[in-house]
Amino acid sequence: MGKRRSRGRSQLLSTMTKKQKKHLRDFGEEHPFYDRVSKKEAKPQICQLSESSDTSHSENESESEQEHISGYHRLLATLKNVSEEEEEEEDDDDEDDSAVGDEEMNDEDDEEDGGRKEKTAETAETQERMSLADGPEDKDGKEPPDMSQKSAEEFTDVKHESLFSLETNFLEEDSGANSSSQRASQDPFQQHVNRELKDKEIQAAASSSPTTQQLEWPVLGQLVFSSKFQKMETFKPPKDIDIKSLHLQKPLESTWKKTNSQFLSGPQKSNSPFTPLQKELFLIMNSYRDLFYPERTALKNGEEVRHVYCLHAINHVLKANAQVLANNSRRRSQKLGVGEDDDFRDQGLTRPKVLIVVPFREAALRVVQLFISLLEGDSKKKIIVSNKKRFQGEYGSDPEERPPNLKRPEDYEAVFVGNIDDHFRIGVAILQRSIRLYAPFYSSDILIASPLGLRTIIGGEGEKKRDFDFLSSVELLIIDQADIYLMQNWEHVLHLMNHMNLLPLDSHGVDFSRVRMWSLNNWSKYYRQTLLFGALQDAQINSVFSKHCVNAQGQVAVRNVPKTGSISHVLVQLPHVFQRMEAQDLASMIDARFHFFINKILPQYRDAVMSHTLIYVPSYFDFVRLRNYFKKEELNFTHICEYTQKSGVSRARHFFLQGEKQFLLLTERFHFYKRYTIKGIRNLIFYELPTYPHFYSEVCNMLRATSRGEEATWTCTVLYSKYDAQRLAAVVGVERAAQMLQSPKNVHLFITGEK
Repeated sequence: MGKRRSRGRSQLLSTMTKKQKKHLRDFGEEHPFYDRVSKKEAKPQICQLSESSDTSHSENESESEQEHISGYHRLLATLKNVSEEEEEEEDDDDEDDSAVGDEEMNDEDDEEDGGRKEKTAETAETQERMSLADGPEDKDGKEPPDMSQKSAEEFTDVKHESLFSLETNFLEEDSGANSSSQRASQDPFQQHVNRELKDKEIQAAASSSPTTQQLEWPVLGQLVFSSKFQKMETFKPPKDIDIKSLHLQKPLESTWKKTNSQFLSGPQKSNSPFTPLQKELFLIMNSYRDLFYPERTALKNGEEVRHVYCLHAINHVLKANAQVLANNSRRRSQKLGVGEDDDFRDQGLTRPKVLIVVPFREAALRVVQLFISLLEGDSKKKIIVSNKKRFQGEYGSDPEERPPNLKRPEDYEAVFVGNIDDHFRIGVAILQRSIRLYAPFYSSDILIASPLGLRTIIGGEGEKKRDFDFLSSVELLIIDQADIYLMQNWEHVLHLMNHMNLLPLDSHGVDFSRVRMWSLNNWSKYYRQTLLFGALQDAQINSVFSKHCVNAQGQVAVRNVPKTGSISHVLVQLPHVFQRMEAQDLASMIDARFHFFINKILPQYRDAVMSHTLIYVPSYFDFVRLRNYFKKEELNFTHICEYTQKSGVSRARHFFLQGEKQFLLLTERFHFYKRYTIKGIRNLIFYELPTYPHFYSEVCNMLRATSRGEEATWTCTVLYSKYDAQRLAAVVGVERAAQMLQSPKNVHLFITGEK
């Protein structure tokens, strides 16, 4: 019976023209021209519908449907039935695919499981070349046949528009927020968004250099306050802090202490809800200044920092949404007419207010879990979290996937934990006591994404399918673990920053009478707060902070200098020869380094006596250039990079250990993602100082892996220039680095491991 009915419906679809189907979609009925007029007068029928009439499939009902139901309702029933059948088929396919995937995972050996963590941004980008529909935000995580429909689901809200729409909801009575009292208060949020810049200030900021002032704080250390605007204020943290003075939105005052209790110990547990580090960080965040904190490490304080910036992000969203909902209530009660809405400018051109950039899905999972904890706390009334099961399935991980005998350094274990997929993006909508995960971007308050996930949706010039309007009204940008993006693809971060706070190409249904004037004036970048966290000082990260962070409230950067370098952690007895190069400018540094290496350094190692030479190359472009040169000169070498297959890595390590290959070229990104111990090293050359300071001591300590009484012949050569001052200070210490850069001598010798 079911096959006969589906066959009849398919025949109904096939007999209708495109014009008829379009008319059905647009007007809800067939065109009168196609009405079938019967000469016989139809007798009225009395039908009694059951409660489950939508799901009833009895033969009597199906026979009556064929007689007296319009073609429009038949078509809707057909489409509904087809979609249900397709969903069942897709569910079956997903189960089969997951079963096959589990078998493939079980067939991998331990080294390959560890190697899964090397999934770089370039490889993911090659496999999933961009398209607006190429995201993981599809309904139920499946790939629908209609790509345009998939793209629409990612950016527009269809099913839950009324539930999570700010325009159609009103403030709850027990929320404790009052828009008029907020304006009159000293709330930093209100002071920030209500500040009105003038054209003269904008013009002066564009042409003037920033004014700076240095301060020292008890925990953060040396801070540099800077601002391009005329008014720049500095402040010092108070000894004691009252949580009520922070203007936290309800219910954060009560939920924060429990959420943060794991970091509180001793006397702080009863007095302050913040750790000393969190207190100073949050004071800067709550002042809406830009912040650069380059001492966030996964082992030491990573979770502390994550907790405090999640508190600031959720506090900002709750305040912004409460203001909109309160104004909705005021407009409804006052029944204001057209032209009286200037007091209700409380929105941006698009809804997304917060963008959190994290490197892996595991980090996104922890951020969302913190949001839920901060909104829920210890209250008995649970908040509503939609799509939570799907989110845990796509962003969670199976502990059994990790081989138990895989041994890596502690910092590696802390960074590469959980689901380390680096291609994702997800929208989060927050409305009072409800959270919607996988919310469409233009119905979201918070966007959580990786640089690659954003790059594939922003697209590039000339591409037809691209969208970056959702970045136009971002008021809070959080970039966490920025140092990892140096190992993925830093170009994605630069591409993102170039598309922040641009005027949208489409209105996206915005009510312009509610949009703030500074957003309409395209001044959003002067009101955007940027929080940048990383594990090291790097020139590329510093450049993003100084070039793209122009917040009118000013900027704060932590600038502590390393007193002791990572060379002190080298355990082997080894002479370290640092050779300084000269270059006219930074642009010519790449060529100067290459010619200095092939003319001054490499000839010393061409002799067969200098075998087992490892050349550590941080930049992949330098690696390719050296590899091509070695091939051209027909040198006896092998190479390993992040793209080398597992079999190629094994062969290269074996040839180098046995001495069959004199040179081994090794990229820094391979070491970052794999952390293999390379055996057989006797001579070590750092083509450039490592990005991570502790990589220097790790690679040097590899020499003791195959110690056979050859310690006296070990050598280590390091190339550096005046443009490597930050990396040099991190390796040898700031005092020695200053002496080496100012000394007339170009060669400096250090010896480690002396007894």
